[in-house]
Amino acid sequence: MLLKTTRPPPHLGATSFSQPDHNWQAIPDPADLPPPPAHAYLYSNTGNATEEDAERAHAFCDNTPLTLPVDPLPEVYQAAQRASFRPVKPSEYNGSLSVPTNGRWEGRTTTGNPDCIIWTDHPMYFARENSPLVTECSKTIYFEVTLRKLSGGTPTQTPGFSIGYVAQPYPTWRSPGWERGSLGVFSDDGCRFINDSWGGKEFTTEFAIGETVGLGMKFYCVGETPFGVAPQPPAVDGELNSFAVEVFFTRNGKLAGKWNLHEEIDADQGSLEGLEGDFDLHGAIGLFGGVEFEACFDPSGWKWVST
Repeated sequence: MLLKTTRPPPHLGATSFSQPDHNWQAIPDPADLPPPPAHAYLYSNTGNATEEDAERAHAFCDNTPLTLPVDPLPEVYQAAQRASFRPVKPSEYNGSLSVPTNGRWEGRTTTGNPDCIIWTDHPMYFARENSPLVTECSKTIYFEVTLRKLSGGTPTQTPGFSIGYVAQPYPTWRSPGWERGSLGVFSDDGCRFINDSWGGKEFTTEFAIGETVGLGMKFYCVGETPFGVAPQPPAVDGELNSFAVEVFFTRNGKLAGKWNLHEEIDADQGSLEGLEGDFDLHGAIGLFGGVEFEACFDPSGWKWVST
């Protein structure tokens, strides 16, 4: 941000203005500094999608704009408040997928299953209902996935899953985090992705069998400055029309990492379109290879306890 320096009007004379004293040798408190940027990778060491699939997905996104948010039907919005989400199963998903109780999914993909994604049938975040610009309140969305079993795999292709969020429409053969309007954290290497078709960024370690991981997004009130997250600048007219967004990650109910959605990014990284609170967002799980998993959207079943 450029700072505008105020100089004295000519009629006051130079003696009426003095520069403030600065201690240039003072050492800043590290707690006040932003975290160092995460290391980015050009490719994954545990498995990569085909170039053909990536190009097909890019063409899909280039020719299919994100759906603008609309006011949800009352029954749809109420179902979301009850965590009554059902999975949308694409043709690329091979295996079983069920909803044993409200807000809980159980699934198993077959060995060698290609990259695919399932998502909630209704948004978890409704831009027209939940945006801090509308409610003047913060909004948090969150869900958990438990990894039960992995099957198959090769030295160059490890089976696994990713947990994330997507704006619609989204290519059904791509994991959350790989295309526009999406983010995700991956089980095979612990990297996080935001609109990133390369190798992601360092974030956490690979997930263990039997472990429960959770991913949440918090949309802060306008003008609120959470710890470690810089406030968003006002619009050209001086109005505050944006807000901070933080993504957080848990392991077995304990906070294990977080990042500022608006952190400094490389020029090569894709845009944040669809993720800043101005589009509806669906909870999503990407799957590759043979994976047995459970998902929980019902807060009563979470290991993490919201504070």
